[in-house]
Amino acid sequence: MGRRPSGCRSRPINTSGACAGGAPPSESRGYLCGRRAGCGQSHGSPSSVDDEHHTHHGKRTAQRDHLPLKFKESSLAAAKEGNFDVAGYAFPAAPEHTRPPRVVRLAVVQHTIGTTTDKPVNEQRNAIFEKIKKIVDVAGQEGVNVLCFQELWSMPFAFCTREKQPWCEFAESAENGPSTRFLSELAAKYGMVIVSPILERDETHGDVLWNTAVVISDTGAVLGKHRKNHIPRVGDFNESNYYMEGNTGHPVFATRYGRIAVNICFGRHHSLNWLMFGLNGAEIVFNPSATIAAEAGSEYMWDIEARNAAIHNTYFTAAINRVGYEKFPHEFTSADGKPAHKDIGLFYGSSFFCGPDGVRCPGLSRVRDGLLIAEVDLNKNRQIADRRCYRMTQRLDLYVQSLSRVLELDYKPQIVSEGEKQ
Repeated sequence: MGRRPSGCRSRPINTSGACAGGAPPSESRGYLCGRRAGCGQSHGSPSSVDDEHHTHHGKRTAQRDHLPLKFKESSLAAAKEGNFDVAGYAFPAAPEHTRPPRVVRLAVVQHTIGTTTDKPVNEQRNAIFEKIKKIVDVAGQEGVNVLCFQELWSMPFAFCTREKQPWCEFAESAENGPSTRFLSELAAKYGMVIVSPILERDETHGDVLWNTAVVISDTGAVLGKHRKNHIPRVGDFNESNYYMEGNTGHPVFATRYGRIAVNICFGRHHSLNWLMFGLNGAEIVFNPSATIAAEAGSEYMWDIEARNAAIHNTYFTAAINRVGYEKFPHEFTSADGKPAHKDIGLFYGSSFFCGPDGVRCPGLSRVRDGLLIAEVDLNKNRQIADRRCYRMTQRLDLYVQSLSRVLELDYKPQIVSEGEKQ
């Protein structure tokens, strides 16, 4: 989905030329509303293109908010040399009389692993670091204020193997592990807040593992961390073999650039998870993920869930996915009766941003490393909240009573049948 359908006026800056001769169209594009995006061919009459754009992105082409950003020539050259895409869009808000604009630059990174998974742990990690530094340098050069990586960015997604070694050796301290030290230097260098989802080892509490997002402030200090609330037990994603549900609640991190939260991967399927981050004051919620095309319905839902969350909770969202195939040394099964294999399929990338009005930008490629930048005006959150009144009509008092009753052992669903009194 690196480019927009023919007939749409704005296109992201794509340094790869994937559709022109790289990955085949079916591999290089993302999904829009459950349908694979086009590869630049005509989609019919101007009106049909306009209708498609309205359905997929939330705006008519003439009303489109997400205008493409212009990048420095040095950034484009670095992206080409580093073999990753760079794209960016603006999400402006209406000017106000009493508040100045609150414009910040957000970014997400999707990337493949840096080497083969049979190499020593430190060699694998360092290969990823080498790749990531080039991308973060471009983000810093382009003035990015807040950047988020994909889920467990500093290692292969090896939990499908159900093997403990060597994969548990990637676990590290959230406060001073190798990934945190590496990114803290870059955060301080560029004055950038960085969200770093890692495999955490809590040495203070019995060496327990957690799926954790570390938030590093623009000074390079660790601002805090959040542990994944919802752990899948589905096929190759039976992650509770390694770590369990988090214990950090729904923290919102007050950074220099705005209030951010992190809804890690499987949490995107749980609407109350999104809700609580909003109730705690989040202005931007990142959703670092690791999801594959072979997982039933995953790619069809990808465009929908983060977009729905942005609409329902009146904040900006960013959906970030891993990209590429990750092959492991030993075969494993997937509890589906099929033969053993060494990979779980394509992590389909397609990372994107969405505004509180439901307008999303085109996403990154399905198969290539990429940096996606969004220049957003956070004033838009309040403007949309005032217009749609979702917060003032949400009736939390009603639902807290209903949910409390559901938790009772003798709960009876509120079902009205013919002949019964309501």
